[in-house]
Amino acid sequence: MAVELYRKGSHVCVAFRDLVTGEAVQANQFLIYDSDHAALIDPGGDLTYSALFMAISNYMNVRDLDYVVASHQDPDIVASLNKWLVGTDAKVVVPALWERFIPHFTRPGKLAGRVVPIPDEGMNLQLGSIPLKAIPAHFLHAEGNFQFYDPQSRILFSGDLGANLCPRDVLDQPAKRLEELLPYMEGFHKRYMNSNKVCRFWAHMASGMDIDMIVPQHGRPMVGKAVREFIQWISELQCGVDLMMQTNYRVP
Repeated sequence: MAVELYRKGSHVCVAFRDLVTGEAVQANQFLIYDSDHAALIDPGGDLTYSALFMAISNYMNVRDLDYVVASHQDPDIVASLNKWLVGTDAKVVVPALWERFIPHFTRPGKLAGRVVPIPDEGMNLQLGSIPLKAIPAHFLHAEGNFQFYDPQSRILFSGDLGANLCPRDVLDQPAKRLEELLPYMEGFHKRYMNSNKVCRFWAHMASGMDIDMIVPQHGRPMVGKAVREFIQWISELQCGVDLMMQTNYRVP
């Protein structure tokens, strides 16, 4: 089921939350539509393609997608890429670091002339009347990783940062306080985020942004006080290499 996160005039942000079933981890996909232009963020793998294609068709002619955007290279982010290349005329927007790895998801020649690499410092993608901002989020968790900020809706599509593996029956209920999510996110972040150093860099950047909603790739979005509480929490989190010890590196 599609859930509209924002709608004003010709600008719409849509989340698709329930397309992955069975044993695979729950994942969200996102459509930003502005003035007859559209970007699909983190479209997922083969499990989502057919249902996502049909869901998007309720908003637009899918072939007219401007961009298929990948925050990083994981299969739950972009394994369906070859099908989107065939089914649409979209440009593929990927971190420059992963540009040479993405062809492993496609057939030879399919990417020719269709890749927009994101440099490490990020970039603006013109989408209708807005600049969709690719925000650096390196090592959170991928080495080359980006988030995407919509300045009109003030939504930050945060990828794996903020992910919370919550029960499916509450996916469409935005969390207003961080304490609602901590049982479902703390263990994930301690293992998948690289270090407190990069968490602090990100938090310093995010604290200066005008964010109304943080929407991760897994789980519930954050609104209200939860947004600032999350930024503060992640800035203090010990995670990843911070927690490693010699006992984690022993020959079995």
